[in-house]
Amino acid sequence: MDLASIKIIATALTIAIGVIAPAIAIGKIGSSSTEAIGRNPEAAPKIQTAMILAIAFAEALAIYALVIALIVKFT
Repeated sequence: MDLASIKIIATALTIAIGVIAPAIAIGKIGSSSTEAIGRNPEAAPKIQTAMILAIAFAEALAIYALVIALIVKFT
């Protein structure tokens, strides 16, 4: 295997592994917040604010994985 194919494989593995945890986290956050709003509709604005903030933090991890994958690919 030459260096180019190793870089492609490393890039693919980096983005694949780096997106799994944020995807699971976002799914769990959405599920839990929907359940919480269903149980207590009056608290929906507070739950929604916390949910959006938590999703943003989880999504940041996926963006970091993308940045690392691009660094691996282009260096």
